[in-house]
This record gives sequence, structure tokens and C-alpha cells, in this order.
Amino acid sequence: MEFSKYHGLGNDFILVDNRHQPAPVLSPEQAVTWCDRHFGIGADGVIFALPGQGGTDYTMRIYNSDGSEPEMCGNGIRCMAKFLETLESTDGRAPQVPHTYRIHTLAGLISPTLQPDGQVTVDMGPPHLLAQEIPTTLAAAGEKVVDLPLEVAGQTWQVTCVSMGNPHCITFVEDVEAIALSTLGPKFEHHGAFPQRINTEFIQVVRPDYLKMRVWERGAGITLACGTGACASLVAGVLNGVCDRAATVELPGGPLHIEWRAADNRVYMTGPAEVVFSGSAT
Repeated sequence: MEFSKYHGLGNDFILVDNRHQPAPVLSPEQAVTWCDRHFGIGADGVIFALPGQGGTDYTMRIYNSDGSEPEMCGNGIRCMAKFLETLESTDGRAPQVPHTYRIHTLAGLISPTLQPDGQVTVDMGPPHLLAQEIPTTLAAAGEKVVDLPLEVAGQTWQVTCVSMGNPHCITFVEDVEAIALSTLGPKFEHHGAFPQRINTEFIQVVRPDYLKMRVWERGAGITLACGTGACASLVAGVLNGVCDRAATVELPGGPLHIEWRAADNRVYMTGPAEVVFSGSAT
């Protein structure tokens, strides 16, 4: 089976051309093996480019490195857009750039646009802010979770929760480098307040237009970048009055530009996606 490996700011994925059938050609267990960095190809997840549904161009499915399936992935969908550009070019129908794909995901329709400078801008849609949409038990179902206390590892953290199609818990700290991420991340992820587990972002506000972020991803652990997490973090910053509606979010793997537009209530993410290598596996 042929594959290509891409990364978005170090958040790396194995991409599989799955356009010939509507279900992933690998099982979650096989994906775990492929993602193993010592005995497999090595990645944070496996992404499948499937046929479109309901008028969309393509469908995206993804298995995390632990075999779980998230609703979508911000860095992953940028990688998928670049992968689709290559597949279509190979088929002799290279898309004109800028070009927007309509991609069906478990989080709904997501539209990445290939830019002339090689970057990819993704219309991530509106953020979901109610407790029932995260989901979390930190507030009543129809209320927002903004700057509420959460007990984790014997400490009270002020948290804000946002769903970008997948769930995020954001907390603002003085120094992201001082966070014991490998210890705290699993405790947040599996906290009883989050029935579907949670992605966790620790954010340092350097300036209103510049945030530093470290992330523990549900099902993947520590990663170098998380696109949906960067979007959720900017939204949380605006809700808490600590950042602008447009800002650079600096992740360990590099920067993303995030904007939450007041005009349409949609979040836009712009960042790179690069091919690492291609190969075949059995």
C-alpha cells in the first residue's frame, strides 16, 4: 500500500489515497502499528482521503496514534489539502491556485484553501461554546464554560472550554515552558468532567496579538502543533479579554495565524503543510 507522510509544524501524519472506496483501508489497530516511531513509519495519526459525501469533494477520516478516531484535525486537514493537490496533479488535473476544497469530516464541512505562497487557509467554521457542545459537566448544558475552576493534580486551574468540532480545555499560565505537560496532560484528558476526553492547551499571552501554546492532544499525547487547539485557544483568549481577534499562535513546531472574525463568527487558520516522504508498506 502506498502512502505519503506530511507534517504541519511538526504535527505529522501518514496520508493514504482512499478515494476508491468509502471506508478506511486500514483498521485502527493497523494504524497504531503504522504510527509507531520505532517499529512503524511513525506519525501522530493516519489520514484517509475518501470519496466525498453530500456534494463535498472528498471525505477525511483520521485515526490517532492510539487507534481512536477524532472528529477532525486542523493540521491534518491542511496536510490533506496538499496531498489532494498532488493526487490531482498526478491524475492530470492540477487545481488552479488559490483553490478551495470542500471536505466532509465527522465535525461537518471544512474548507481548506491552497494559497499561492504554499500556505493553506482553513475555514474552521464557528466555535461551539456551550457545555453540552464540548461536552463537559463543568457548567449547565446551555451555559458557556469561561474562566471556571477545575481541580487537576491537586491544583485549581481556571479553564475555558471550546469545541472546534472536537473538544478543547484551555488554561492561561505565566510560563508554558514550566508546565509538566507529560504529567498534567493525561490527567486533564481523562478528567471526569469530560465524558469524551479532552484536548488541553496551556497558553501564555505574550501580547494581545501573540500567544505561546503547548498542547496535550486527546489520543496522541504531546504533539508539536494542534490546529484546532490553536483556534480554540484564540477564541478562549477573546472570551477572557486577553487577546485580539487575530493573532499569531506560536507552537513548538512553529506559528499559525488565527482569526475569529466578528462579521461571520467563523475561525480561520493559516499555516504550512509539507511533504516529508512517500513510500509503500505492507
